[in-house]
Amino acid sequence: MTKEQLIAGIAAGDTRTLSRAITLAESTLAEKRNLALEVISYFGPQNDTYRIGITGTPGAGKSTFIEAIGISLLQDPKRKIAVLSVDPSSGKTHGSILGDKTRMNKLSAHKRAYIRPSASGLQLGGLAKNTRLAMLLCEAAGYNTILIESVGVGQGETEVAQLTDLFTLVLNPGGGDELQGIKRGIMEMADIIVINKADGNSEQQAKITAKEYSMALHLMPENNNQWIPKVITCSALKHKGIDAFWERVFDFEKQVTRNHWKANHRKKQMLYWARKSVQDLLLGKLSGYEDAITKGLAEGKLPEEVAREVVI
Repeated sequence: MTKEQLIAGIAAGDTRTLSRAITLAESTLAEKRNLALEVISYFGPQNDTYRIGITGTPGAGKSTFIEAIGISLLQDPKRKIAVLSVDPSSGKTHGSILGDKTRMNKLSAHKRAYIRPSASGLQLGGLAKNTRLAMLLCEAAGYNTILIESVGVGQGETEVAQLTDLFTLVLNPGGGDELQGIKRGIMEMADIIVINKADGNSEQQAKITAKEYSMALHLMPENNNQWIPKVITCSALKHKGIDAFWERVFDFEKQVTRNHWKANHRKKQMLYWARKSVQDLLLGKLSGYEDAITKGLAEGKLPEEVAREVVI
């Protein structure tokens, strides 16, 4: 498709055109990716959107939770939701299941919802390489609420906070070892902690876990957004606690809009992604240095010496 066709399709809210544009943005071919960048530049920044990052431990029910909150929010006819889901890739085959869309069948069938799964590839931090570009394309297509589900494999899944306005951590009932496993890295980033699966025999345990995390949050430094992190319990399966989640989300939005943190945060995020893009381009040039690196090491030179000679 041409640039003009992509722009026209995205402006019209055509999901097939949007999917094609995201595929271009994810391409490793420079000319295809540059075409996607031209389309994004045409639409410019969309400042009236709300970006929510969601991560958590494996088995916490993130996909079920996302579908539940998505269906709930779409009761508002002014809302359009895009879900960008990042699946882990195999370290051996680099393949990915990309099964999140099938786990959100009700949400994916909604006319005001769009779900796009992507593979994380070799990227660290819980996102795919071009999740940000996919998000910008979704916003250009009129999706005003973006839910980004990161890989969710541990305490390093914090890069999603550099892409979103609000960061949500979804956990299972039961503290103890899990509380130790999460550590400070990801806990410090969370604006809302959701203890999911608070139903049946696990409901009481979920309440106890929520108290444990509430106490743990008191040990964390104050957030720059002046928001006091909240801990809630919910059951995505039983649709319990979903309204409470959105109440906290909208309270957060009001506060960070009022104190201008959201606008400033997005500017800082732009700086982060500009630097990261420069780093990615520099790393991409390493393949051209392979022969010099191999030759230097074969001559018995230290890796640091080889690096200095290659770069200089």
